[in-house]
Amino acid sequence: MDDPMPGPAPDRGGDTRPAAAPVPSLWRERDYVGWWSGNTVSALGTSVSAIAFPLLVLFATGSVAKAGAISAANLLGVLVTTLIGGALADRFSRKAILVTGPLVQGGALGAVAVAVKAGHTPIAFLAAAAAVSGLAAGIITGAQTPALRRIVPREQLALATGQAMGRDMAAELLGTPLGGFLFSIARWLPFAGDAASFAFASLGAAFIRRPLGPDRTAADRAGGIGRDIADGIGFVRREPFLRFTVLWGAALNTVGQAFTLLFIALIRHRGGGPTEIGLISSLALIGGLAGAVVGPAVARKVRARIVMYASAWSFTGALALAAAVPRPWEIGLVLMLGMMAMVPLNIVLQAWLVHVVPDELSGRVAAVGRFGTQGLEWTGPLLAGLLVALFGVPGAVVALAVPTAGLAVALHLTRALRILDRPMSETDGGREGRAAPGRATAVEAS
Repeated sequence: MDDPMPGPAPDRGGDTRPAAAPVPSLWRERDYVGWWSGNTVSALGTSVSAIAFPLLVLFATGSVAKAGAISAANLLGVLVTTLIGGALADRFSRKAILVTGPLVQGGALGAVAVAVKAGHTPIAFLAAAAAVSGLAAGIITGAQTPALRRIVPREQLALATGQAMGRDMAAELLGTPLGGFLFSIARWLPFAGDAASFAFASLGAAFIRRPLGPDRTAADRAGGIGRDIADGIGFVRREPFLRFTVLWGAALNTVGQAFTLLFIALIRHRGGGPTEIGLISSLALIGGLAGAVVGPAVARKVRARIVMYASAWSFTGALALAAAVPRPWEIGLVLMLGMMAMVPLNIVLQAWLVHVVPDELSGRVAAVGRFGTQGLEWTGPLLAGLLVALFGVPGAVVALAVPTAGLAVALHLTRALRILDRPMSETDGGREGRAAPGRATAVEAS
């Protein structure tokens, strides 16, 4: 565990550059390059195994339900440890978490590779391995956000967020066909590749030189994990901006999960087959990549409120237009534009969250945000099925645009976004967030 230091935590351990000094390229920061490279290889490996798991189950049993159970086990594992991971990241060495967590995931995937090669792949075993990987992922994600804010200068966090999102989308774009190719060579090979990829994530974290924190005294840690989780929840509840974005994000993610299923159903309804579905899905990822490239520049040059308004209304329009266009490739083009517009919204929100939340609470608050925004995603496919039963496939997509439009209107009506009208320097270092747990903050009082 990192040695605790009294006093407020600096956002970048060891960063002594004068405020007026020019900020160097992130690619000249050894810590950032190591972290980014390791996570890039790991993201590619995860995308490979993500397609290999359902392929393995479908080829072995032919059951879609059993294939879905593997994915559900992984997602539930992540959800179970998300809040705990945030508390651990603000209590114990973040570097240790980022080094050891991927090794646990690698061990789980390595066990799957060995079992598949030996011809022993019971569903219970596969689900258990997926759950273990998910449990470790929930712990790891709790340390990633607070660690990144120590590695990256505050003024470059939007750029780093965009690069991370682009990396993950590129990994998914490349990993899906790669996973299918490796599976066709040997069914165990995708899982072995993913197991090896986690070692790169662990090495990338191990070679980070900058202290990642947390810088908490023994007295700060006296309350226990439960108290830490409660502090994170309490901070979100007291901050109007955080409270709104968590609730709004939960609704948006539910709609997004519903549309993911409706998107496939709509392409099929328009006459597209499996190949077309794969190619058109790639168009959406390309749109997301483009959004990740331009997103940091948009975040710097366009007011945050305008970015959020434009993204929400663009997504609403994309839903309505996708239901109207007659050809599968046109659906893909519409979705590509919609994804391009949505990614800058995430970049803007991530940048502002860092400026609102103090370092000593960053792991817990980020975990609460993830738990809140992802907690209802499982209802999205159920919503999609209900809408199709009521209105048919095109009608379901149009119906889904109604709550999306409501979310866009909510952005215009809420007072919680008033903080976005301030310069970021006024909230720098989570100044409002420096209030101790249980006390009102300047954001709420304004």
